[in-house]
Amino acid sequence: MKQIDVDTLRDWLENGQPMTVLDIRSSEDRAQWSIPGSMHVNAYAALKAGDPNALQQVELPVGRPVVTICNAGVVSQVAAEQLSRRGIDAFALIGGMKSWSLAWNTAELPLGDVIVIQVRRTGKGCLSYLMASDAQAVVIDASLDPTVYVRLADQRGWAIRYVLDTHVHADHLSRSRILAESTGARLLVPHQNRTRFAFSPVRDGDTVAFGNATLGALATPGHTSESTSYLVNGQALFTGDTLFLSSVGRPDLKASSTEAESRARMIFRSLQHLLELSGQTIVFPGHTSEPPAFDGRPICDELNRVSSRIAAWLQSEDDFVRTILDRIPPTPLNYLKIVELNEAGALPEGDVTDLEAGANRCAVG
Repeated sequence: MKQIDVDTLRDWLENGQPMTVLDIRSSEDRAQWSIPGSMHVNAYAALKAGDPNALQQVELPVGRPVVTICNAGVVSQVAAEQLSRRGIDAFALIGGMKSWSLAWNTAELPLGDVIVIQVRRTGKGCLSYLMASDAQAVVIDASLDPTVYVRLADQRGWAIRYVLDTHVHADHLSRSRILAESTGARLLVPHQNRTRFAFSPVRDGDTVAFGNATLGALATPGHTSESTSYLVNGQALFTGDTLFLSSVGRPDLKASSTEAESRARMIFRSLQHLLELSGQTIVFPGHTSEPPAFDGRPICDELNRVSSRIAAWLQSEDDFVRTILDRIPPTPLNYLKIVELNEAGALPEGDVTDLEAGANRCAVG
């Protein structure tokens, strides 16, 4: 039985290497999150029980390696062994889907003077951004190891000058503080009294110049009290967890029922503010509800199309609030611990995959 690590599998997928990713988890586990393009067979229970024929009837493409996937990388080893006995070149993914939560890919979109690189945690759906004008770069909502952003910038001859967060995140650990410290960039965080580390506060209407571009801050409270969107050159809108491509941010995290209702009303008003922008403005959200494929296609859309998808929710403030509060999804795993660490600007020692495991759950769909 052979094994493969996340970085190697990520490279294979990014380079389009012929292969088959075989997900042997239960249907319930797969429904939570999966690897783009993977094949599924509900064989986890049979494999765990030691059934030697659990995969005997599975038909796989001929002449290409197979990578088996489970939740933690243990039962997938049994699957790889069974496939190897059939003469198939099989590998088990080390750490399974927990390790895959840190996998990423990119998509690029030029917008006039600005080039936007969407950095996608394909294992979790977190979307962060590296953008530059005249070789001066900005990072928004860093959710991966800082070396990822530094390497991407270095490859293009860019210097990271500013690192920003849209809000204090609840579903993943922010790497923004560490990225700013490692690059000497200026750390910008929305003005609030929650965080306990040094940063330059961002307020509604503030602007930041980089190269030939200008980034403007738009206060969009509701998901959190400090939630802020960033408008670049009047063309690109980075909405964090306020507005997604077909949904909006949840208002209930660390909130009583009364507070959740108040924050839902804030989101409604924030959306009204954003919808005053040009309909051709490109919306870049902070998350996606589907695993980002290795296809190089940015997850974004024009504001007029985004607004049309949620138009039925926006007929009145009261209707909006009822709709949002009726559709609250399960809370993100470990979110209280993640919020605590993000407020401290700290990362825990050792492996963070258990803490960050699972799909993001910041949207009301």
